[in-house]
Amino acid sequence: MTAAVSITQVVKKFGPVEALAGVSLDIAEGGFFGLLGPNGAGKTTLISALAGLVRADSGTLKVMGHDVVSDFRAARRLLGVVPQELVFDPFFNVRETLRIQSGYFGIRNNDDWIDEILANLDLTGKAETNMRRLSGGMKRRVLVAQALVHKPPVIVLDEPTAGVDVELRQGLWQFIRRLNGEGHTIVLTTHYLEEAEALCQRIALMKQGRIVALDTTERLLAEHPGASLEDVFIRTMRA
Repeated sequence: MTAAVSITQVVKKFGPVEALAGVSLDIAEGGFFGLLGPNGAGKTTLISALAGLVRADSGTLKVMGHDVVSDFRAARRLLGVVPQELVFDPFFNVRETLRIQSGYFGIRNNDDWIDEILANLDLTGKAETNMRRLSGGMKRRVLVAQALVHKPPVIVLDEPTAGVDVELRQGLWQFIRRLNGEGHTIVLTTHYLEEAEALCQRIALMKQGRIVALDTTERLLAEHPGASLEDVFIRTMRA
């Protein structure tokens, strides 16, 4: 079976800094995968390379079998990415933003799905509000909605709940769990390790551009009896 995400010996340098030092991993279709590590570990660089925003110096990255360089259009269509940064167009309201995002993927008459996303992210009441008038938490919800608007089979969430209130976090995870149950592959980076422990079936721990641990959440915890994922994370980063 084709892996949802296949990453093989990916290297990326920024001047003298080696952000990715030969990263390899496969993420199975329908999985809920956690990519964890401290700031500067290389997580966002890896996600950017997967999304085609950064060109790796060497190695290959594939989404559902499509190379992100040689078959960029197909790979990007199969991927939805929630970026860490709050990036938005200040000239449109929420609904217009999602319609435009649909258009980028050649999707018309997408309002039924847009309405469903808005409802699940508690954005219905803000649908006609200009993006400039939204709070930071609301803008982050719109970023999630944009990533989902073309129904990608692979969804990458880069710190999706940073600065978000507890109620939205619970609603967001309920929705993401549902999408995962329907077969969508989820890739999550988060500093909320209790979320990763509760949600992720498999986890990779990154440190200085390398994967230093990769296993099921159950086995990672079993190697440290009585420890939480946060305990395992701290011990691994100190090793």
